[in-house]
Amino acid sequence: MASYALGLDYGSDSCRALLVDTQTGKEVATNVVYYPRWKQGLFCEPAKDQFRQHPLDYVESLIEVISGLWNLAPEGAANDVVGVSFDTTGSTPIAVDAEGTALALKPEFSENPNAMFVLWKDHTAILEAQQITEAANKAPENYLKYEGGIYSSEWFWAKVLHVSRQDKAVAEAAYAWVEHCDWMSALLTGTTHPEKFRASRCAAGHKVMWHESWGGYPPNDFFAGIDPLLDGLRDKLPAETFASDQICGQLTAEWAEKLALPEGIVVTFSAFDCHMGAVGANVKPGVLTKVMGTSTCDITVATYDEIGDKCIKGICGQVDGSVLPGYIGLEAGQSAFGDLYAWFRRLINWPLQNIAASELLDDVTKAKLAEEIEDQTLFKLGEEAAKIPVGESGLTALDWVNGRRTPDADQTVAMAITGLKMGSQAPHIYRALVEATAFGSRAIIERFKQEGVRIESVVTIGGISKKSDFVMQTCADVWNSPIDVLESEQSCALGAAIFASVAAGVYPDVASAQEVMASPVCKTYQPNADNVAKFDALYENYKALGAYVDGAKK
Repeated sequence: MASYALGLDYGSDSCRALLVDTQTGKEVATNVVYYPRWKQGLFCEPAKDQFRQHPLDYVESLIEVISGLWNLAPEGAANDVVGVSFDTTGSTPIAVDAEGTALALKPEFSENPNAMFVLWKDHTAILEAQQITEAANKAPENYLKYEGGIYSSEWFWAKVLHVSRQDKAVAEAAYAWVEHCDWMSALLTGTTHPEKFRASRCAAGHKVMWHESWGGYPPNDFFAGIDPLLDGLRDKLPAETFASDQICGQLTAEWAEKLALPEGIVVTFSAFDCHMGAVGANVKPGVLTKVMGTSTCDITVATYDEIGDKCIKGICGQVDGSVLPGYIGLEAGQSAFGDLYAWFRRLINWPLQNIAASELLDDVTKAKLAEEIEDQTLFKLGEEAAKIPVGESGLTALDWVNGRRTPDADQTVAMAITGLKMGSQAPHIYRALVEATAFGSRAIIERFKQEGVRIESVVTIGGISKKSDFVMQTCADVWNSPIDVLESEQSCALGAAIFASVAAGVYPDVASAQEVMASPVCKTYQPNADNVAKFDALYENYKALGAYVDGAKK
């Protein structure tokens, strides 16, 4: 009898559904739907680092993506689905009322960005993050020691405090705040009410300051001391958290009907996209999994003996069971990777969108022409940039266009580029930007190693790893490391499907499921020995520029 697991991956721009045969690991069908409001740029103000997403984007996309999936899957496959699991971006919290309803789903808040999900890349809470870090450093117990020692504006409490300060109506209406990944599981299982709501280990440990050693979250006095607006909120959070191989609940009759799935099938506790992507990539100690998309998230795991009592500095947390049960999950990443390339594409294509090419062309034709050119821009830039010998451009750039996530989170820093001359052309600049993202990744790898975390090989997943030979070869040369690229186009959703199969009882544990369902490698990039030494010298320039920008900021 056929048996399928359904993985749902909520990225920055779209929702992706993946149906996997649990017996063979075959990816049977996949479907992608883009968030309609987000696609229009609604509720976002990039100039202010504000990025918000409406919960209806998530709900409507869920229904649409699964409805479309059944048109692509084998006939009757929906009846043989045994489990569902989610992964989402994070930290992406939202305020809920005393009944567990997301505020933006209520008429009075339906157009209020502060009542919506605060996307991971929203950096409006820089001041609040600094204040939380300062309070932790002064406290008798440093509650950030398991989260790298620095709180980020990308994380839960900073966003909660910022929105509460900015919007009195939202602050007064908010009974509690919850993460996107936890909200999705609760929605499908009918457990959104605060009395029923339960939280995932992944989100709580990496972004919400949960740790078993202090019985859940830091004491209320710690938060109230930062700002009375936080008083009591930690007590609304469930102190117990769960790994993603555990069952959050069963699919309700209401959602079974909406999704054409069997009522009562298991829904797991959810996790962040990069963590589940690492599981789909067969992560293990010594292997660093890099999810390369708009940003990057770097995930590895370590045994309890390897970590011991060490607190890894400058990363995004070390959490027992956040990636694989029985291991310490470690997270790092860059706040911009593909986003840096997209920024440059928008910059140089500005005339296409803002200056009419010809009065002889109608608006539809001009829009189509602009879209076709934009689609080819990065590909053509990569072709030309690859022809430029290493070091010949004379340019050095930083990858901090969206701040710095790791090592040592600081969202106040900005991108910089040096060495520009009259002869600097777009391919030279693009090459410098690609090198900058590779250097930023190298800094993360080096920090892990400096802190005693074993990194022996690198596996990459995500769109960039499959689309750009130039980017990937540059990374291999800069890191002086082979890079395995996975075959799966939907590794994060695949990881979710693996967890769903375990929770449904198809496999006894995650490792057994990975043996059958994890993605194989489709390509390996080897470092070019002639370029490695050249990039070592250029990396020193990158670090020097970074030190200068850091120093100038202070």
